[in-house]
Amino acid sequence: MTKPLSLQVVVELGQFEQKKQQSWSHENETNIQDPIIVWWSLLTGEPGRLSQCGADTCFFTMKRNYQNHEMTKAFLFYGTDFPINSLPLPRQAQHEWALFHEESPKNNYKLFHEPTITLFNYTATFSRNSHMPLTTQYLESIEALKSQQYLTPLSEKNRLRDKLAPLVYVQSDCDPPSDRDSYIRELMKYIQVDSYGECLHNKDLPAHLRDPTTMDNDGFHKILAQYKFILAFENAVCDDYITEKFWRPLKLGVVPVYYGSSNIADWLPSNRSAILVRNFSHPKDLAEYIMRLDRDDRDYEAFLEWKWKGTISNDDLLTAMRERKWGVQDITQDNYIDAFECMVCNHVWQNIRRKQKMLPPVLWRAEANHLSCPAPEAFTFSPPLAGWDALRDLWVPSFQQSRREATALRSLVDRNQNFTTEMFWKMVFKH
Repeated sequence: MTKPLSLQVVVELGQFEQKKQQSWSHENETNIQDPIIVWWSLLTGEPGRLSQCGADTCFFTMKRNYQNHEMTKAFLFYGTDFPINSLPLPRQAQHEWALFHEESPKNNYKLFHEPTITLFNYTATFSRNSHMPLTTQYLESIEALKSQQYLTPLSEKNRLRDKLAPLVYVQSDCDPPSDRDSYIRELMKYIQVDSYGECLHNKDLPAHLRDPTTMDNDGFHKILAQYKFILAFENAVCDDYITEKFWRPLKLGVVPVYYGSSNIADWLPSNRSAILVRNFSHPKDLAEYIMRLDRDDRDYEAFLEWKWKGTISNDDLLTAMRERKWGVQDITQDNYIDAFECMVCNHVWQNIRRKQKMLPPVLWRAEANHLSCPAPEAFTFSPPLAGWDALRDLWVPSFQQSRREATALRSLVDRNQNFTTEMFWKMVFKH
């Protein structure tokens, strides 16, 4: 069954539809002179469209009957809907494959292994190593990061501590591969945490904010902004997999207590702007540190100094945002789907021109680090906490199974023939 698109993709697709260019009529199908690029995953719903990518023009379509058209040069795939039983095989020499995958590994673990990711020529993933990195996909702009719209004075936060915990947690995706609920359940033994979501729920949001779709609601943001610390735990642990859980506290003027990407320090707005869970050997140690900051206004304010001053000292973050060729929720810029399409279109044209000049093509290939995550691991507290069952019984076996699936898929694709779901599973069990 096809998984639903992420909310972020839905938003960007809405902009994509607003910015569609020249539509294509049926009678023109046999007269296409520009490279054809086929969305093999039904992401855009576009039957046919000529798009201008700088000086280059390509024809984008979701119609699979273009598979063997002489002008077809590339196939685009959306990772969450990667159709293993209906791939465009046999793959001709001029056919390139491109992967767009911005979501958690738990949506399609098999893509996160070298045999599968290296099937593609081009990648747009959350990894900074991909051809079009989507690492900052949840950050609208540097201005949004520096905005003081929701910044609550420390005196007000201290006053509200009579009715609010120092920490807030809001999650309704319980017991994911990161095992975050196990950690926070243990943390709750040593410090008060207000948990508004379904996971470890102990406090109710106002009735009008209980729908998950209100997570970007102004009223919800105002509630979170009253807290001193937000538990920002990703649902999976991968380098550069950074979601709104990290950026939202920073935008609201709250200190994130972060667990997820091991290289998160590369993306901090300043050296002292987040508390990193990995720096503490046990939740008790983390709780004691947060309680000390809660009592010490000067030390706490040091974590928000960058916000008060509106100064970001991380040159790498500034450069990444400045050089990003797409925007987030900004109709004045290409969204990341447009940019992905044009990246492929431009590279296809690059090799067409090289061929015209009798030059060898530039070979684009995905590498293992374009989409790679370690196996899920449970937190090892004593005694083991509930939630470990989900990791042990679901996520660890799923990851191990996905490794076999990746190897089987690669074996079948390398045969360059169509194959059935039954053939795929036979190959999986063989491995």
